[in-house]
Amino acid sequence: MMLKIVSLFLIFMVVLAMFGRLRLPGIGRKGGGKAQLPKPRLCPDCGRYNLRGGPCRHCRNDKG
Repeated sequence: MMLKIVSLFLIFMVVLAMFGRLRLPGIGRKGGGKAQLPKPRLCPDCGRYNLRGGPCRHCRNDKG
């Protein structure tokens, strides 16, 4: 009985994976079909990430 449950579960997972590949074929490939996120902005002075935009809070405070 336990073997039957495990086999049905594995078959269900394989079918689910096949439907996922049919629906979203571009996932997992480099340069996929979907629009990609923009590159994060860096501060030109210190090189840290500036997620908010505008002046860099690290350079402005000079705390390093």
